[in-house]
Parts: sequence; structure tokens; C-alpha cells
Amino acid sequence: MKTVIHERNGVRVAEILAEGIIVNDPGDFLDLVANSGSRHLVLKKENLCPEFFELKSGIAGEILQKASNYGVAFGIVGDFENVKSKSLRDFIYESNRTGRHVFVPTLDAALEMFCAG
Repeated sequence: MKTVIHERNGVRVAEILAEGIIVNDPGDFLDLVANSGSRHLVLKKENLCPEFFELKSGIAGEILQKASNYGVAFGIVGDFENVKSKSLRDFIYESNRTGRHVFVPTLDAALEMFCAG
């Protein structure tokens, strides 16, 4: 696993680069936060366990609650265009609307949202 720090408009964003699943639960997420060096964290959707995207599991809610509690903005990069679950689509829409935790197609889109001057 590698962390790349991007800085725009005085905002530091830690991009986590890893192969496979690295976040299975809120503890894994908090470990990333503690080691990232930033209050803005971005990773690929492939790095999250599949249960994250099954809202009834509660994992997404727990992780995003931890992010909020610790003042961390969280960006998830991936293709969310063809999400079949209405509840997940609504969750993504609401998250993106508030802008604190975002589901975006590219790293640049996350950086733009987190570092808008």
C-alpha cells in the first residue's frame, strides 16, 4: 500500500494506492486515517469490501460515521453510473450533495470537490 499526497489550494488529500480490499470494517478505515497524514482521504471502490455497498450490512454507515466523528472527508473513486440498488443510488446522491463524503468517477473529481477554492 502506498499513500500519495496531493495538495491544492492549501488542502492536503491523501490518495491510498493498493491492490485489492484493504477496508473490511471501521477499524481498517481508522487505521488508514491514522496513517494517511491528511484529513481528506481518497481510495478506489475496489479497496472497500463488497458489503460496504450493501447498505443493510451497516458497514458504509459505520465507516462514514467514523469519518464524520474524526473530521475526515472521504472520497471513493469508481464507476457508480449503473448502480442497480435504489437505496445505494440515493445514498450516493445524498453523500455527493453534502460534499463531505463523495462517490466520484476520478481522482480529479474528488480533488476538485475537496479542494475548491
